[in-house]
Amino acid sequence: MFRKWSLISGVKTIVLGGFFLAYPSSMLAQHGGGSPGGGGLAGSAGGSGLSGPAGRATGVSEKDELKDYREVLAVQATSQQVVQFASIVKTSEAASSELRSFREQLGKQSSGSGQLRSFREQLGKQNSGSGLAGLGVTLDQALEKARAENKKFLDGLSERQKSGLKEVIKRLGKTDSELEQQAKALDQVEADARAVGQQIAGSAEGLDRALTNFRSQQADLGREMSIGAANGDQDLAFHLAPAKSSINFRNQPVVITTSGVISEGVAEGGQNTFKLELRADLSDLQDNITAVLGAQLNKSETCGERIGIRNAALSPRDPATSVVVQLHYERWACFGRDTVNEMAEGNGTIEMKLTAAVAEDGTLRLAPVVGRIDAEGLIGELLRSGSLGDAVRDAVAQSVLAAVRQGGDFKVNLPAAAQGYATLRRAQFEGTGAGRVIAVLDGEIRVSSEKATALTSELRGRSSSPENNQNTTQEAVPR
Repeated sequence: MFRKWSLISGVKTIVLGGFFLAYPSSMLAQHGGGSPGGGGLAGSAGGSGLSGPAGRATGVSEKDELKDYREVLAVQATSQQVVQFASIVKTSEAASSELRSFREQLGKQSSGSGQLRSFREQLGKQNSGSGLAGLGVTLDQALEKARAENKKFLDGLSERQKSGLKEVIKRLGKTDSELEQQAKALDQVEADARAVGQQIAGSAEGLDRALTNFRSQQADLGREMSIGAANGDQDLAFHLAPAKSSINFRNQPVVITTSGVISEGVAEGGQNTFKLELRADLSDLQDNITAVLGAQLNKSETCGERIGIRNAALSPRDPATSVVVQLHYERWACFGRDTVNEMAEGNGTIEMKLTAAVAEDGTLRLAPVVGRIDAEGLIGELLRSGSLGDAVRDAVAQSVLAAVRQGGDFKVNLPAAAQGYATLRRAQFEGTGAGRVIAVLDGEIRVSSEKATALTSELRGRSSSPENNQNTTQEAVPR
């Protein structure tokens, strides 16, 4: 269970607590005011201690333990600011939700070729309250509200807070400007009658990256203001920018886009535990599942089997996913060198449910369960209990498993300081409003206190970087 507490702020508090134990409160009360003959803490005839003979604090320099504590106090949020910060976080989350809905609707309205018609052509006679037009308007309003609430919060900081938080405010301002530019860019593409789906989708993806960076910098601001410690209901989280990786199924490429969140915890027993959630978007696998399975199963033997995958569909069935495969099957036999006879021919449909699980060693597993089978005669027998059914089941399960593993690859999606220390705990599939399938992978990262500092530093660096996407390619040939 996580304690909602900043690692850095917790350490500073411990240091301060030790200092208070070492010196009675009556002594600290004399800080800044000495007495004749070097009173105050009067440790020696020369008046050494916290106060000097002239009443000036000579024992407290920039190197003493109270320096860090004073800096924390100077920027620490008031109770009212804690409430206000929770409000701006919610408005930013709402903007992210609207952007997800917009992108899902965009994908849903794709044509069979994977391309969208021009934005205005798509909308047709839709009014401003429906379809992409309505979502676009709602998205603009949500983004404007998030930026306005953020600015209002920053303007309300005290001058002392603004001074102490200068660097993080500067970074947040930079991501705010980037967010504004990306929002305007999307509006311009939408207004262009010649714009096609790829342009709109690309612009929406850029806006998603900008909003992710904006929210990460907001989290940094809250952390610096000790809002995580003051507000027990709020986790401190680092948002991982979407990372793309590619996997090939016998020359059929599939792109997996993974985003995630790493939530900060505290040290227990010399170990620091961070919660991890990765979300792997399997949309490209859905769009290409027929070709992926065809690349593995299609064959045309002169004397033997001829298999053709006609159609396949990957769909969400929370918390699992289902695959329906339609195929054509033929069996041919050869008699002598010149005679070839067709022995059997027919079509079949097989449906499977795939459930994700995590083994004790932390490896991902998929459990396929065959459901409905529509086929007659020899084709039905081969699908139910023969080699054909086994081949289809194995190809489906291993293809989906390979894609999910690629989407959850720690080396691709996690910072270097976390690699080697992350463990997968739970996995499931999740559907979106547009029927897209997401693989949700939950785990944890356990590191020492020293490595926790390095990890936090690297996560902050990632969140302040405008471009965090990675591109890797892996060859996957399920056996």
